[in-house]
Amino acid sequence: MAVDARLDMLGLDFAAFSDAANLGTGRLPALRTLYARTFREGTFDPSACFDAETSESLAKRFRLTLPEISIGASETGAFGETAKAVARLEGGTVECVRIPSPKGTSTLCVSSQLGCAMGCAFCETGRGGLVRDLSTAEIIGQIVAARTVLGWNCRNVVFMGMGEPLANFDAVAGALGVLMDPNGLAYAQERITICTSGPLGGIERLKSLGYRRLNLSISLNAADDATRSRLMPVNASNGLTQLSAALRAYPSRRNFALGVNYCLIPGVNDRAEDAKGAAAFCAEVGRSLVNVIPYNPGPVPIARAPTEDEIRRFIGLLEEAGAFVRRRATRGRSIMAACGQLGTGGQP
Repeated sequence: MAVDARLDMLGLDFAAFSDAANLGTGRLPALRTLYARTFREGTFDPSACFDAETSESLAKRFRLTLPEISIGASETGAFGETAKAVARLEGGTVECVRIPSPKGTSTLCVSSQLGCAMGCAFCETGRGGLVRDLSTAEIIGQIVAARTVLGWNCRNVVFMGMGEPLANFDAVAGALGVLMDPNGLAYAQERITICTSGPLGGIERLKSLGYRRLNLSISLNAADDATRSRLMPVNASNGLTQLSAALRAYPSRRNFALGVNYCLIPGVNDRAEDAKGAAAFCAEVGRSLVNVIPYNPGPVPIARAPTEDEIRRFIGLLEEAGAFVRRRATRGRSIMAACGQLGTGGQP
């Protein structure tokens, strides 16, 4: 089977596209129009902007490959419909989720890897291990396909789907550039969040990109190394002391609050000392907001889901210890689309 050597438009920001097209500065306005239409409509049609000869030349150098995407399942809740989409890629499927908000907007949760190597005990995605990294084009393909095929025009994007974003750094960094390009998708930095377990050096590399308004969210889940290492193997080589130092060095801004995600698991990390430790960690790293996420059991649960009384009790303990807290509303649990449940091939 022949390999398609053409550049995939979904992996290119406008500067890279115009450089590769090499048509001269006089053709930049038409190239800009073509680029914008490609991402807005999900099709690459040079003939809409250029003469036949130039169109043929561009078609020989560039392509657009959208993933085959379909809605795997949906669930209606208080704020609207939460829906899980399945995108078929080489070697398997990845899942992305549209999450409604009380403000009437929605967030698209995208995947950065096919599978995951982190092996977090509470996460379904890691059970099958890592199959492969996604390319920049495959990451962006989820967003463009969701918009143009499914009609999901989500205002925010969060890298919190399948995979560890900072373990696939180069592709994710490329995706950020495409997402933020004003000539195409034009997402503002503050509309994008990277959620990470904190692999060694990853946060520092993200900082080096120089985005001062890009949101960062860390999966904490325990405030002592022994418990966190049991839940998250990454902690064994990148403990809480190193994580705290990396987060303190991450660029801040006036209205920035670090997201600290805490998956509340009964009998594992829900003691009073756990709440005090999490609050102390937050005080150390600076302005932060603890997102308490009730554990979502999958097919092979490590515990039951916490009750409402247990959730309220733990939130109260965090607040008493001085933390700013938000309870993450459980959305998509019935369709295996909630936090930690992706990786079931679209089946609820």
